Amino acid sequence: MRFAICNETFQNWEFVDQCRRAAELGYQALEIAPFTLASSADQVSAPQRAILKDTAQDFGLEIIGLHWLLAGTQGLYLTSPDPQVTDRTEAYFHTLIDLCRDLGGHVMVLGSPKQRNLLPGVSHRQATELAASLLRRLTAHLSDAGVTLAIEPLGPEEGDFLNTAQSAVDLIQIVDSPAVRLHLDVKAMSTDVEPFETLIRRHAPWLQHFHANDPNRQGPGMGDVDFVPILRALQDIGYTGWVSVEVFDYSPGPDALASRSIQYLRETVAKL
Repeated sequence: MRFAICNETFQNWEFVDQCRRAAELGYQALEIAPFTLASSADQVSAPQRAILKDTAQDFGLEIIGLHWLLAGTQGLYLTSPDPQVTDRTEAYFHTLIDLCRDLGGHVMVLGSPKQRNLLPGVSHRQATELAASLLRRLTAHLSDAGVTLAIEPLGPEEGDFLNTAQSAVDLIQIVDSPAVRLHLDVKAMSTDVEPFETLIRRHAPWLQHFHANDPNRQGPGMGDVDFVPILRALQDIGYTGWVSVEVFDYSPGPDALASRSIQYLRETVAKL
């Protein structure tokens, strides 16, 4: 089982220091939040992209791809009925696809609840249709770039659209492209109606990427969730993707979050 970590865990560390520490701890890859690189993805120049990719490789790390895709942006929305907003959002997704490809990445996790929550007068069904229409316009570019867009269901504390794994799969099936698949996150799954391992097994045909964390917003093993049944379920379904640590409460500090998370994950694998 391969372990990665999201780079914003290291907060304001220089990228080279993020890579050095991740590699020292035994992570094999980084997952990048674009807002840690620049206020907009198109502000990351071609030379900068090459340096980032080479720096990770120098430490034996892969860059998996991107997450927090629309965080920090203005005027972009996944489920807006306004064609101009949709066009701007599509254009930015194309920029993100190119950034992901240039960094050597292959997956983009679409969470960004503030840019997808239901707008006034838009039902969940309408929002699903709007999102599907926009995502279909990305599939050719995604396929050409070798990038998969992974839809992330999020719990009701985050928003009111795509709150369950099944609702995300419903959207994926409407889009009907191998370039659009499912992402699962332990914290988000904690608000779903079924146990973690059941959700993993039920949605195995669509699963592309996985985030390890705890409902307390810290890393795996830093809360009450037992990861033995979770990692066993991933193992049982033949999951070959990454298990990537993503946290939201940084109070323990970057080094404690990164080191305790991978130590716990390794201990859990040893129990399988």
